[in-house]
Amino acid sequence: MSTTHPTATRHRRTGGDLVVESLAALGARTVFGLPGQHALGVFDALRRSTLRYVGLRVENNAGFAADAYARATHGVAPLLVSTGPGALMTLAALQEAAAGSAAVLAIGSQVPLAGIGGGRHGYLHELSDQSASFRGVVKSVHTARTASQIPSAVAAAWESALSAPHGPVWLEIPQDVLLAEAGIPPVGELDAVPRELLPRPELIAAAADRLAKARRPVILAGGGVVRAGAEAELLALAEQLRAPVATTFGGKGAFPWEHPLSLQSWMEDRHTTAFLEDADTLLVVGSGLGELSSNYHTFRPRGQVVQIEADLGKLESNHAALGIHADARAALAALVKEVGEVGERGPRDTGAAEEAGGAGGDGEAGAPAPEAAVSGLLARVRDRIAGQQLDLEQQVLASVRDALPDGAVSCWDMTILAYWAWSAFDPRRTNALHSAQGAGGLGYGFPAALGVAVADPARPVLAVSGDGGAMYSIAELATARQYDLPVTWLIVDDGGYGILREYMTDAFGEATATELTRPDFVALAESFGVPAVRTSPEQLRTDLAAALAAPGPSVVVLPARLRMFAPTHLSS
Repeated sequence: MSTTHPTATRHRRTGGDLVVESLAALGARTVFGLPGQHALGVFDALRRSTLRYVGLRVENNAGFAADAYARATHGVAPLLVSTGPGALMTLAALQEAAAGSAAVLAIGSQVPLAGIGGGRHGYLHELSDQSASFRGVVKSVHTARTASQIPSAVAAAWESALSAPHGPVWLEIPQDVLLAEAGIPPVGELDAVPRELLPRPELIAAAADRLAKARRPVILAGGGVVRAGAEAELLALAEQLRAPVATTFGGKGAFPWEHPLSLQSWMEDRHTTAFLEDADTLLVVGSGLGELSSNYHTFRPRGQVVQIEADLGKLESNHAALGIHADARAALAALVKEVGEVGERGPRDTGAAEEAGGAGGDGEAGAPAPEAAVSGLLARVRDRIAGQQLDLEQQVLASVRDALPDGAVSCWDMTILAYWAWSAFDPRRTNALHSAQGAGGLGYGFPAALGVAVADPARPVLAVSGDGGAMYSIAELATARQYDLPVTWLIVDDGGYGILREYMTDAFGEATATELTRPDFVALAESFGVPAVRTSPEQLRTDLAAALAAPGPSVVVLPARLRMFAPTHLSS
């Protein structure tokens, strides 16, 4: 046990006060977390600060809530946790934040200074090198070992989290430093302005020349467009080029769903893959063309690729390209300007388009107009899905869409209905759909929805989970009730890990370890004081709309066994 007693610091300004003063000076208004013995100094300081504290029941869920808060606000979400088990419990959430470029500033405590350095001193929660556990997960790791180091360390971590690409960072401070009296004045102002990641002019000029002269330009927009707030610039460029636009799952909402140039987000579809492959110039913005964005690495571009990516590690990591290391908004704005100037020098060469065949690889004589090519592609996708007898799944997804107000946000766990939503759900506005498709861990949906609701409590939020994923975060019903957050939780109860059941059955003929004993979710929610209803596919739209319209938290349980549409990558 620690020999430092927390009550010894009562009524004095401490290192913990420096932490909360620094966060407030940098613009923080809300912090998420869960207290622990070594972190009590900073939690005690919260009651003397203006920061709003939102406490969750499990550190991993607190991390998911902070992740979604950061995505919803385009800002930094502080996350306060304790040493050892508390710190390590955040790792899955921080991995998702890293994959989704969410600026989570995780601040964890450490054992007293005397126990740091790899020795075996026997302190509670002691690790030989706690920060080593985070180095492969977060953008940067920071340490403050004296009170005077705290403001600068918090500012450096904040700046790192908010620099493009956004991402999680880890800062740890020993228990005795948090508890010790602060011998320096209160923190007034802190400077943590992230460096702009601007594109190199010669690369923009080269990219603009390729795009302006392309016969069949196509754009693939990823999550980097949404994180950068570059939707207006993307729309301007697409219309300027008359270029069809597909969005990755992480990029949903980056481009208007019903726009005549919108290919939507059917990324797990060979028709879409072929359409992208057939572009003579493909502009990839804010995506590394990873597994889900390349139809499981079956994508083989035949034309030129231009890639704009803020994460240097993702630039040309899967395909050779004219790589532009830049923030998506800055690069797209520069391209709009430069393409316009190229266009003034001469019209696009479209003469060979008549010989090239239609976009999408159909090989027809005479290329259709881009808008016609888009509608043709979407028709082929619809026909493919229509031939698989998946009426129930489409009915359920349509009911969710109809029940959800246009201004509402939805947060999706790793569940079959979410996999449908990635491809087929219209978010109707930008930054309105968040999911765990980056790292792919269970339990994201409900705590993420709580984080979004904290960011804007005036707007209803929908969380969607399967029964397996719901059990990861069921304790957060208490959090929803405690803070009276307007989150409606749709739990699709199919009696197990539905997608794993499908994967195993397809691969081995039968499933193992996928069937689950689960609670009566309605009765369980009501035991937390959260109203709940059991619904049916036919009644789902009505029940879900009523729950979303009611104040405070609610649960809607849908017993249903949904199926996935057939994959196309296995036969590629």
